Amino acid sequence: MRIFIDTNVLLSAALFPGGAAACAYEAAVSSPNRPIVSDYVVEELRTVFKRKFPEKLPALDGFLASLSYAVEIVATPSDSCADEMGVRDSADRPIVRAALASNADVLLTGDRDLLDSGIDSLRIISPREFLES
Repeated sequence: MRIFIDTNVLLSAALFPGGAAACAYEAAVSSPNRPIVSDYVVEELRTVFKRKFPEKLPALDGFLASLSYAVEIVATPSDSCADEMGVRDSADRPIVRAALASNADVLLTGDRDLLDSGIDSLRIISPREFLES
């Protein structure tokens, strides 16, 4: 299964290694799954860490190094698509766009705007739902 992993899952996995997001991340990067993130997600992760957790930037660097070996990193398309218009927060639209363009089967996220978007061309699930499935 191709699993696109959102920023908030990566953030939680990096900061709280024993939490549900970390468990979901570990499951997503395990065979036979094919995990995916976009360059937009990686940059958003760096931006959030710099703003909210600057003292943890060295830990982020280590996390990103391991991520680069375990996850396919795709480019985020610049052109919008019709499906992303259902997402209230415009900052989340590139995530939907990249997940769709990468042919992901699942978008793994804890973001309520994405979970409640009503998009039906992509299965959008929370870390808990992913772990229970």
